[in-house]
Amino acid sequence: MLGEVLREARNAAGMTQEELAYAAQVDRTYISQIENDKKSPTVDMLFRLCEAMNASPAKLIAKVEKRR
Repeated sequence: MLGEVLREARNAAGMTQEELAYAAQVDRTYISQIENDKKSPTVDMLFRLCEAMNASPAKLIAKVEKRR
């Protein structure tokens, strides 16, 4: 569920997985694993990803909560 919301936020930011990975200083495969719900990011990593996308972590989590 978080992966789907993260993918939507990344697409809304007009970023590829590669661009997000570079901006957040992680490997692109890690972004893919999160988006496919294979891995869960730590809170710190979630903040880094949101910062790289210029997105609100609170709004992202609220979307996840709403979909549950």
